[in-house]
Amino acid sequence: MAVPIPSLTTLSTATVKPTVIFTTPPNYAARLSSLLTLKGHNPLWCPTITTSPTPQLLFPHLSPPFLSLFSAVAFPSRASITSFSLAATSLPKPLLPSQGPTFILAALGKDSELIDTPFVSQICSNSQRIKVIVPPIATPNSLALSLGEGYGRKVLCSVPKVVGLNEPPVVPDFLQDLKSGGWLPVRVDAYETRWLGPDCVKVVMDKWQEEKEDEVYAIVFTSSGEVEGLLKSLKEFGWDWGMVRRRLPRLVVAAHGPVTAAGAERLGVDVNVVSSDFGSFQGVVDALDVHLKALAEEI
Repeated sequence: MAVPIPSLTTLSTATVKPTVIFTTPPNYAARLSSLLTLKGHNPLWCPTITTSPTPQLLFPHLSPPFLSLFSAVAFPSRASITSFSLAATSLPKPLLPSQGPTFILAALGKDSELIDTPFVSQICSNSQRIKVIVPPIATPNSLALSLGEGYGRKVLCSVPKVVGLNEPPVVPDFLQDLKSGGWLPVRVDAYETRWLGPDCVKVVMDKWQEEKEDEVYAIVFTSSGEVEGLLKSLKEFGWDWGMVRRRLPRLVVAAHGPVTAAGAERLGVDVNVVSSDFGSFQGVVDALDVHLKALAEEI
């Protein structure tokens, strides 16, 4: 059943604490909420997807001596590192012998902070054998390029299995980039990304129906999966993105980096703010804050 959305009149953010909706899964929520609060915004969490590790699927590849068949592990997300760590905890250690060729661990931006000394020690007792690579640009394509020429070597790719949504092109494109670089990527679904169901958007609907005329709204997406989850939930209530835009013409849409922005646009969601620094959520929060302040000055 379609639910009417009241039209909101947006006033100056100089006197209003803007409500910023964000749709991250639970494992990222506290961090993003804190950053928004520090900027003086009113964060409203509306998760549309959740992630859950499936470390058991990594066991056949990590159990000694099978990890030695690989030359690298590529972690395109924080959740992929967490699942790898959970798997390693349950296996005999170290996973690699102390002597052998350099073994590469590649991760993006702030996610790489999880690859600390305890993490590395689970893999190999000789830390000199491990090389950690963090590309300067935090995108899957940059991650693939940072590994250099593969020369037919195998790379373990710890990626998500998407449940209840269409798989975005990010992971297939990432695997293809690795192949183009001469690597032999081995995909392992190390965790699940799952749609939270039709009611996950209800918190936003309730907020938009309060008919308050003193709030400025923005929404932050950190992955295209979140966007699709939101759209799928809106559809359950008889909405589409065009309806949202008509009812909330000043709604500011912010995307965490160009990959998320491209995914949102592909799904028909226009984006107003794209962070140029996307190694962490600080980038999108800063970019959104600048945009909202500029809007306030125009009013």
